[in-house]
Amino acid sequence: MTSDLPQLEDVRRAAERVSGIALRTPLVPSAALSAETGRRVLLKLETLQPIGAFKIRGAANAVARLPEAVAARGVTCASTGNHGRAVAYAARRLGLPAIVCMSRLVPANKVAAIEALGAEARIGGRSQDEAQQEVDRLVAEEGMAEIPPFDHPDVVAGQGTIALEMLEDAPALDTLLVPLSGGGLIGGIALAAKALKPSIRIVGISMARGAAMHASLAAGRPVAVEEEASLADSLGGGIGLSNRCTFALVRDLVDDVVLLDEPQIARGMRWLFEEEGLVVEGGGAVGVSLLLERLAAELGETVGVVVSGRNVDRRQFLQAIGYGD
Repeated sequence: MTSDLPQLEDVRRAAERVSGIALRTPLVPSAALSAETGRRVLLKLETLQPIGAFKIRGAANAVARLPEAVAARGVTCASTGNHGRAVAYAARRLGLPAIVCMSRLVPANKVAAIEALGAEARIGGRSQDEAQQEVDRLVAEEGMAEIPPFDHPDVVAGQGTIALEMLEDAPALDTLLVPLSGGGLIGGIALAAKALKPSIRIVGISMARGAAMHASLAAGRPVAVEEEASLADSLGGGIGLSNRCTFALVRDLVDDVVLLDEPQIARGMRWLFEEEGLVVEGGGAVGVSLLLERLAAELGETVGVVVSGRNVDRRQFLQAIGYGD
């Protein structure tokens, strides 16, 4: 890996910066999953973060790392969900102005959630690409700082704080199951976990529909894929053809990548609801889905599952778990 990628010390410093903004979430044993799979299973509940998802860690670290003069001009990003909420939350906690750019296709409830955190929701265009154009203008003309959703060293280091907490709480962990999308989450976790415990296995899980990182790994370089609707919608989207950071981290540090179909994702969501009493979005449930389907080889005796978020449409959730119309 190249030297400009984040290192373990960057993750440790990130843990100091995000303390008091992001929560240290619990790592809880799942008796039901342990009995079902014949191994000790621990759930890392990022669903308990203030915005309901892990992204607060990376956003908080990236915002806190900005030079004072830059930060004073405010932060911006393009988002349709968790990342925008994370940037808005971090900016509010640090007393900075924030503008989250969204297309007119973003549902009103998501816009309201951003505004409730004190950020300006700037609506324009009919696609994320058009929303990104406004971000680019704000950066170029008004000097605001863009906080990318995943492919940034400070964002990656912030997400890596999850691994620090997991291995502090359960040093015996020998396998980590982590949702895989653009690679910010699993890249940060992998770099920290492998530095602390080189023998640990890191397994990434994504949906079979439009898994950009999986396709890029197969091609040996970042490639574009067609985005498709999925219960794991938070795992959709590309990794960027000019990816600077996360592709290399996933390629070099992740031991296996597993793809799930839609019924398998739904089974994980249903299990977490019925057995653990947890509402979890599809992208956050994929580690549990993998365990239930017994899809990964070489899992160890003590498995940590990152349950990454809870932000799911209520109707979609009820339908996915078989309680809807």
